Amino acid sequence: MDKFIIDGGEKLYGKITAQSAKNTVLPLLAAAVLTDEQVKIRGVPTINDVENMLHILREVGCRIERQKDVAVIDSSNAVSHEIPARLTKELRSSVFMLGSVLTRFHRAKISYPGGCDIGLRPIDLHLSGLKRLGVKIVEKDGYIDCLAEKLTGAEILLDFPSVGATENIILAAVKADGVTVIRNAAKEPEIVDLQNFLNAMGANVRGAGGGTIVVEGVKRLHGVDYQPIGDRIEAGTYLIATASCGGEIEINGVPSENIAALLHKLRENGCKIRAKNDRIVLSSDGRLQSVDLLETMPFPGFPTDMQAQYSALCCTAAGTTLVVENLFETRYRYAAELKRMGADITVRGRTALIRGVEALHGACVTASDLRGGAALVVAALKAEGQSTVLDLSHIDRGYADFEEKLRKLGAKIRRVRV
Repeated sequence: MDKFIIDGGEKLYGKITAQSAKNTVLPLLAAAVLTDEQVKIRGVPTINDVENMLHILREVGCRIERQKDVAVIDSSNAVSHEIPARLTKELRSSVFMLGSVLTRFHRAKISYPGGCDIGLRPIDLHLSGLKRLGVKIVEKDGYIDCLAEKLTGAEILLDFPSVGATENIILAAVKADGVTVIRNAAKEPEIVDLQNFLNAMGANVRGAGGGTIVVEGVKRLHGVDYQPIGDRIEAGTYLIATASCGGEIEINGVPSENIAALLHKLRENGCKIRAKNDRIVLSSDGRLQSVDLLETMPFPGFPTDMQAQYSALCCTAAGTTLVVENLFETRYRYAAELKRMGADITVRGRTALIRGVEALHGACVTASDLRGGAALVVAALKAEGQSTVLDLSHIDRGYADFEEKLRKLGAKIRRVRV
């Protein structure tokens, strides 16, 4: 189990180019089975979630080639509609395979997906949407068995704008007979990227980025060579770290509108930010003012995937911040670890009251999920003295070359293999 050793107190300076977005790459990989022609995805980050998805594709019969950061998927010999339980328990996004495997084989069998322990994250919206398209679903002994002799377009209203459900329904509808209309659809940039990817394959999807998405089924899809968008959550993590520690950072590859909610909060904290096209420059003196309220919301609101990192910043901002987590009910597991470093946090259900302290101190802490682990790194970079962050397997799910990028910015961080 690897660990980070971090000597805090250093300001951060330099440039970062965002990796391709994890939350885009995973559904794009799942979509590769929709065609029997070659699919090439560029800028694929070397992170555990991607490797697990590639393992799943191999299990269903796809041939995968990795050429540095390019993944080439050939699903022409894919034969299996079953996703092995040993892989789905490691990766929440394995659920995306339902829609694409159903489209390819008219049947899919998958165990309930795993991933970070940050709450129940039920997939009821996925399943109810698939049923509207004509899928028969049997849930038994921890497995979901889906059968669709024929997928037929339908009107679907989501009770909540779920990103995963929106993407899964699109993947199932893209070759269905007729037209599918998804109302109250998720609006995240990753949905737009999936639409663009599928349309480049010959699909007819429109409306992504808005509340209504229309999918007109087509007979076949062809291969594609595609570059996904930059990872706004990764970019946001480096922006938050620099804001907290002080310094100046330039992020390339993420349009400011994709993280506008975060930039608004960082400006309120006292940071200076310049943004143009896909280039963002942030400067901070490290002496931040708190904001009164941070509330996570679906896009374009503040993303739940940056709540933990931003909360770590709040720990040393002058004043008090009330954090409200509206999406996942157990996303504050990192709070107990931050308290080890001297943070003043009171958690009650979905809310956390963070009173800024003068300084955090080094401690040995343990990551329990992906973004909570990143929050511990942010706090350790700011803290006085040396910190140890344990269980990097969570962090490695979403951040490629995390410590190398931070070192280039001036952080004193090293990975110790144990």
